[in-house]
Amino acid sequence: MHLEIITPDRKVFEGEVTSARFPGADGSFEVLNNHAPLIAALKAGELTLTSATGRDTFHIEGGVVEVLRNNVIVLAEGASA
Repeated sequence: MHLEIITPDRKVFEGEVTSARFPGADGSFEVLNNHAPLIAALKAGELTLTSATGRDTFHIEGGVVEVLRNNVIVLAEGASA
């Protein structure tokens, strides 16, 4: 699935991933390929991505995530690798 992490001032990440674990406002959750459509609020915490090349972790400052047709867009208030 294709994932983008975007903050108000830059695009932090864009690429293909096999899974993504998010710090949801009501608890953490994981998104895999062919996940049902979803919009969720995110709290500050660790966002972990797994891809063919390994695992990446980003610290986000909260925001929202949209999952639709194997496209995941994270609109974060702030993010760092």
